[in-house]
Amino acid sequence: METPRYLAGYPPHLIAQVRALMEQGRLGTMLGQKYGQPHTVRNDGQLYEYVQDMKDRHLRQSAPLGKVVYDGKLQVMKHALGTHTTISRVQGGRLKASREMRIASVFRDAPAEFLRMIVVHELAHLKQAAHDKAFYRLCTHMEPDYHQLEFDLRLYLTHLDATRGVG
Repeated sequence: METPRYLAGYPPHLIAQVRALMEQGRLGTMLGQKYGQPHTVRNDGQLYEYVQDMKDRHLRQSAPLGKVVYDGKLQVMKHALGTHTTISRVQGGRLKASREMRIASVFRDAPAEFLRMIVVHELAHLKQAAHDKAFYRLCTHMEPDYHQLEFDLRLYLTHLDATRGVG
């Protein structure tokens, strides 16, 4: 049997446990019990405020964000759960840079913890470009349960993929 796409790289015994939960129809129930409450960040304005609050709490000295939006075009299947970009524009004789963050719209209806994990991940990219030790250290500084949330998010996406498709 093929390894679920979001769990590639995890040990076989862990994947076997996830498969067993899926075959028994218990993966969604388990996640629902653990992460029952969806967040209340419904639109782009609320998302911007949410991200800005987290940024002000953890990364006060980093570059300001010009735009934060839910993006329905991000392809979760291609592992893009969120993106951060710097857009440079020439204004007169100066070069202006604006930072944008886009969060996949699948997180509009996700549990609050998963939105927080994605935001932490994208905020960490403001300071660390690569997924290295310093990057993950910063993630766990902002969210101590980052690694567990990342794994559970992968389970959530696997469950969505199996039950209704994720795109």
